Amino acid sequence: MTAPQPTVEALTDGYGRVATDLRVSLTDRCNLRCTYCMPAEGLPWLPKPEVLTDDELIRLVRVAVQRLGITKVRFTGGEPLLRPNLPAIVAAVAEIAPRPALSLTTNGIGLDRLAGPLRAAGLDRVNVSLDTLDPARFAELTRRKRLPDVLAGLAAAAEVGLTPVKINTVLMRGINSDEAPALLRFALDHGYELRFIEQMPLDAQHAWDRKSMVTADEILAALQTEFTLCPDPAHRGGAPAETWLVDGFTGGTGRPARVGIIGSVTRPFCGDCNRTRLTADGQIRACLFAREEANLRDALRAGADDAELARRWQIAMRGKKAGHGIDDPSFLQPARPMSAIGG
Repeated sequence: MTAPQPTVEALTDGYGRVATDLRVSLTDRCNLRCTYCMPAEGLPWLPKPEVLTDDELIRLVRVAVQRLGITKVRFTGGEPLLRPNLPAIVAAVAEIAPRPALSLTTNGIGLDRLAGPLRAAGLDRVNVSLDTLDPARFAELTRRKRLPDVLAGLAAAAEVGLTPVKINTVLMRGINSDEAPALLRFALDHGYELRFIEQMPLDAQHAWDRKSMVTADEILAALQTEFTLCPDPAHRGGAPAETWLVDGFTGGTGRPARVGIIGSVTRPFCGDCNRTRLTADGQIRACLFAREEANLRDALRAGADDAELARRWQIAMRGKKAGHGIDDPSFLQPARPMSAIGG
């Protein structure tokens, strides 16, 4: 006899938004030290006993998919390629029915070795962070001389079919803000999709300054000095990026080439947000900028069944605020930096 399927209840917040996109942080550790993310010496990493085991993580993802209607899962970090047994984790999540779409955000270091195994395990595509094409500038920004590794990772991802391969770029005034057109041309030449992201107040040093942030309008203007961009007619939905078609270019799939800008600060998209987040230590975050978390790890380890875990997840999401509130005078940056939250 076939076991009865669990009842699916939408993961709805108090404003009627439904979360269908789960961001899963696999680790808070990272092998770069990007200046806008963490100090040169790194951060105190989570003790291993506090991090979800593979089985715990897979179980919580299964609860999200089968009981809460999650249709997309993105693995993040820290640097998710540092997670032991990553291909096995991906394979286990790919076997969940109904199968969610699976993606991963990475800095690309080690992707040249793991792209094939991850594709074979069921990963659908990747986003790779790349803020500069200049080796010296890359070393200054990341405090590591690893640009060739990132470029090799991008090429490997494309070769094994983790497409569309997307690049995430953060521009910083006076540092790499002059590279926008060159980065887009690089992406177009290789069939990658580029996404520019406004720098957000999620650094460990709490040194973010709006004045140093390159805005979405500035990024668009810089690109238009060399390219003709047309608004993408495709419906954006809950996607964070506003996208433009690049006139005269086609992407790696043969469709018109696109470039995106994620204006998290100046063009917030909170009203259409469809994301929920699970940290590496089993905390639910309703918003990237939330200062509150709901602890599923301890409930799971105390013996909570799947129905109870789903109920706690629903309660956590009901408290989601209308927006991130960065422009509110009372805004306080989250205590956890991006590396510990997961992108």
